[in-house]
Parts: sequence; structure tokens; C-alpha cells
Amino acid sequence: MPHASRRPDKQLLILINPASRSGGDCADQLQAGVSGLREEGWSVEVRDTDSPEDAVTSIRDARADMIAIGGGDGTVSGCAKALVERGLPLAVLPMGTANDLARSLGIESLEQAFAAIRDGHTARIDLARLGDEYFFNVANLGLGVQVTEALTPDVKRRWGVLSYLKAVSEALTRSNQFKVRLVVDGQKFHIRSMQLAVGNGRFYGGGNVVHEQATISDGKLHLYSLKPQSLLELLSLAPFLRVGQHRVSRRVFTASGSEVAIETAPAAMEVHADGEPVATTPVCIRVEKGVIAAVVPADAAV
Repeated sequence: MPHASRRPDKQLLILINPASRSGGDCADQLQAGVSGLREEGWSVEVRDTDSPEDAVTSIRDARADMIAIGGGDGTVSGCAKALVERGLPLAVLPMGTANDLARSLGIESLEQAFAAIRDGHTARIDLARLGDEYFFNVANLGLGVQVTEALTPDVKRRWGVLSYLKAVSEALTRSNQFKVRLVVDGQKFHIRSMQLAVGNGRFYGGGNVVHEQATISDGKLHLYSLKPQSLLELLSLAPFLRVGQHRVSRRVFTASGSEVAIETAPAAMEVHADGEPVATTPVCIRVEKGVIAAVVPADAAV
């Protein structure tokens, strides 16, 4: 039944990464969600994006009340700056491999995403800023970057939901340790690491938890670093890392704050944010609290 209070001229622009249309079920659910909104009086435009630049241009030129983005976390993060500039509410359609931003927003399926759009509930969420780049989930260097490089389209296609496990297994054979000088809200640390991650949201890497208390609206960056260790030691940590319980081991360093500066030796290590290369060390990452209104389910703990 239509919502009696819904304006018939509510305008929604849906931007789709064409690679996300590959699954038949996904395409059917997308069509069903769009049809449902139109039946309730929404004006919905669905547009495939040819490139990140095309998506950004579409957002900046949009005549809409809300922007929905269908694709992976990299697709959404690539639009972050334009979304901040326009100030329009964001709806995330989980159509990628990991869908970690959707998880942080309490959205597990396309059906749930469209229900949240219809209900109109939003929450102010944070973004992390690294130079001129924004990201929603996590920035990392070391092992995490090597995992991203191993997560090729062919691996994603062949291994599906197990693709991250496959990529981790491959990356572990190439992992090297490095030295890190950290400044977290003015406090200095010197550590050795094989993997360092700075999280803004709650989830990353296909459902791993950045920190057990992290949310995407807490105004904090949550950092963890894995000290150099053997494959066996890392495997023993895996269940705790999965749920963000880094505190259980002395082999994991953690810190939280609103600003994190990172220098490494060797210098100029590649930094990825939400799966995309964005910078090389040294870098400074800051949280920008509540800069985007995101569509969420009414009962989501965001």
C-alpha cells in the first residue's frame, strides 16, 4: 500500500556500476525495487555510470532529492566528495563483492535498501579524509594492500564470497614487515607492522570488524596494526580480528582518535582506501563527523 504522506514528486537518481548488474538475481531485485518506488509515486531515474568521473558529474548535475548508488565500496567512495558538495541524502544499494559500507549502515540486501528508501529514515554519518580523497570504510597499507592487489576480477568471479580468503592466502606469501611512526591526536608511537588499517566505518574486507565498538557515526578513527608474526600466529588471531576483538592479543597494536599521521620505513608505501589506491606514505587521515545523511533502516544501530 502507498504511504499516504509520500510526496508524488519525490525524485531519486540511481547510479549503477554496470559491472554490478552481472548477477541475474541482483538485476531482478533492482528492477523490483525500482518498480515498487514508482508504484508509490516516486520519480526514479536509473543511470549506468561509464566511469568514476561520469558518476561524479551525474551527482553534481542531478535534479533529485536523493542519490542511490549501486556497486561496491570503491564505487561509493569515489562519489564521496561530490555527495558532500551536493548535500543530498545517500542510499547505498549493496551490489558489490564486499558491501561493507552497506553493512555499517545496517543494510544486508537490496530489498532492505529499497524498504529503507521508502521509509525515509536517515542518519548523519562520518567520512575520513586523506588529502583530497574521502573514504567510508578503511584505509590500509601492508598486507591489506597486497590482498586488494590479489583480489582480481577473475578471483572475484571464480571464488565469489570466498574471494577474500583466496586473496589473503596469496598475499600472506608476499607480506613484509615495515616500521611505522604514528601520531594519533598528538600522541606518538613507534611500532613494527605487517598490516596497518585505519577505519572510519565498522566493517571492511568483506565483513571484518575494524574495532568492536566502532560505528560510522562515532566521530573517531579506529586504528589497528598487526605486529610481524608467522602464518600460524596470524591464523590463530583470525577469529578475533574478524569480530574486532584486537585487544585480546599483544600481537596487535590499537589506537583511536580524530586524526592519524603515518610515516613508514621504507617510505612511500602504497595506501589503499576502500580498495582503491589513493596515496603513498607519509599521510595524514582526519575524520569529518556527520557530513553525509545516509538512508538506514529504522532499527539500525548506526
